[in-house]
Amino acid sequence: MLTLGIMTLNLENEQGYFTEMAKRAEKYNITCFRFIPSDINPQSEMIRGEEFDCNQEIWKHKLFPLPSILYDRCFYGEDFHSKQCKAIVDWLKTKKSVQFLGYGLPNKHKLYEALSRTSLAPYLPKTVKITSSEMVQQLCQKMKRVILKPINGSQGNGIYLIEKTDKFWKVKTDKTEYQATRSFANEMQLINWLDRLLHKKEFLLQPYLPLINEFNQPFDIRSLLQKTELEEWSIVGKGIRTGKINGIISNLSAGASVSDFDSWIKTIPFQKRAFINDEINDILENLPLILEQFFPPLFELGVDIGMAEDYSLWILDINSKPGRKVVLHSLPELSDYLYESPLLYANTLLKRSQLTHEKTLSD
Repeated sequence: MLTLGIMTLNLENEQGYFTEMAKRAEKYNITCFRFIPSDINPQSEMIRGEEFDCNQEIWKHKLFPLPSILYDRCFYGEDFHSKQCKAIVDWLKTKKSVQFLGYGLPNKHKLYEALSRTSLAPYLPKTVKITSSEMVQQLCQKMKRVILKPINGSQGNGIYLIEKTDKFWKVKTDKTEYQATRSFANEMQLINWLDRLLHKKEFLLQPYLPLINEFNQPFDIRSLLQKTELEEWSIVGKGIRTGKINGIISNLSAGASVSDFDSWIKTIPFQKRAFINDEINDILENLPLILEQFFPPLFELGVDIGMAEDYSLWILDINSKPGRKVVLHSLPELSDYLYESPLLYANTLLKRSQLTHEKTLSD
């Protein structure tokens, strides 16, 4: 029987997703486990985690060996536990005996450097890695408005808009319930604040792009891409995320709302509608193929595309550990498929590895 191990930093995370997936695993002859990477014994490689009991439909404590295939759903922060678990997951990825559903992507800067050399380069906002507070101040002086993003950020956390006005510097960031704003009377105050920020983590800088609707709300097109059991990339679904009025980001963590893609595309003028739709699909069809030319195999991607007032499209974010809320909200009929797709692809990987093993033996 195939065993699928779901890795998470906290066994309470994504409870609904993991449980709904595990409920459906039995019909694919799969046993589901979930565990925290730091609970692997490095000597014996035995794991203290949980096994899903299909009869009682509950997770039970269990000691078990490394599962056949690992599904990495770890979202790392800057804390010690995150760094410890990331090091363990990186170690697992080097082991030839261990197979991952997907191997994930590097940080946003490495992604930008790779994609900026491809046919998708025109869709990428100009991005630079911040090396000093003075660099931010100088670029903001020149561009007037810039965006700062953590190099390893996710879910819209830690994104700042810095704006140079005639009298002062203004910094904004979106929180779940409100937008936090700070003003600095001079460059030295701004640089002191930036010094403290950059000491905590690495950031990227991009020009601010007004990717907003007519109500001054930031919005983007969130798409979920996954590999099918035939190992072909599929656009599973799209949805529109709309942030708050005068907001910076359209992430759900900042209080954004979700609407369906088909209704949104009909708001585009008829003469441009088909072209925009085709251009979005063209980006989504090419992106995973291009990424896999640079990086190890992937299973799924969340892709955020923004649209400016002139209908130009911009790739805002690419995430190899996407959520499912947008697609589930806008296309609820896909719920069964979303819970089963990791199981289908895990079976495909197992069959492939068995064929490879048989071929090796016959050779």
